[in-house]
Amino acid sequence: MIEIAQIAIDALSLASLYMLVALGIGLIFGVLRLINFAQGDFIAIGAYALIVPSAAVATTLFIGAWPWPLMVGAIVAIVMLAAIVTERIVFRPMRKADPTTLLIASFAISYFLQNTFLLVYGGRPKGVDVGAGLSDQYVVAGLRIQKLDVLTVVVTAALLLALVAFLKKTSIGIKIRAASEDFGMARLLGVRADGVIAVAFALSGLLAGIVSLLYVARSGVLFPRMGLPLVLFGFVATVVGGMGTLVGAAVGGFLIGAISAVLQAILPASLGNLRDAFVFALVIAILLLRPHGVVRVRASRERV
Repeated sequence: MIEIAQIAIDALSLASLYMLVALGIGLIFGVLRLINFAQGDFIAIGAYALIVPSAAVATTLFIGAWPWPLMVGAIVAIVMLAAIVTERIVFRPMRKADPTTLLIASFAISYFLQNTFLLVYGGRPKGVDVGAGLSDQYVVAGLRIQKLDVLTVVVTAALLLALVAFLKKTSIGIKIRAASEDFGMARLLGVRADGVIAVAFALSGLLAGIVSLLYVARSGVLFPRMGLPLVLFGFVATVVGGMGTLVGAAVGGFLIGAISAVLQAILPASLGNLRDAFVFALVIAILLLRPHGVVRVRASRERV
């Protein structure tokens, strides 16, 4: 029972991280019907902002050396700004383009950012020591619980509650929900598309900034394509949960993260490298049973 509880604790932490990634992707898809594959690179922007630009192997902390409140605020602000600027410069002029063009644009942004990281920071992985105390463990009834796991779950729960309150209680939040249901009708009723989409990108940037800090504290390594696995799992989670619904994105992210953590714990060492293959095999099985995702989507597919 202790072993099962330990696996559940580890799964909860990883599932919370994937949930935040999936929510960032789901927010953009909800209003723009776009899978923004640059979301993972927004996470990398926040991670690389922690260190001084240099191609050397050794790293020197920049924002990562600031006190935690200032560091969190600065990283979140930088990633939110990057998301807003991307929306304004790239996606807004292409608003009326077909979905394929928007998708290619998101890939172009992703490759541009990855090569920028290569140019400025070099291609070698860099070790970063942020939040060293978070690796300490609590021992409760034989269970080992890392402080980082507790922080990840608490932060995720707080962000979910804040996001729900924002979407249900604020004027712009209600407009985002209306746009995700039927963008054309929402515009006819006076919802300004530019404002709604800009806020959605800002929120996705906020989530990406938080994920970047939690991910770096967990892995301790930076590399130019570090956001690619995260955005891939976030995209799969959005599909599994149900495209076009934030509830589905949250459920899908939690489900994929939990499956991944459980498989990592129960697979023998000889099959450990095949964990992702087993995860995607289970994803195929879920989609065969629920082609529309775990959560039924009610939103219109129209994008105006």
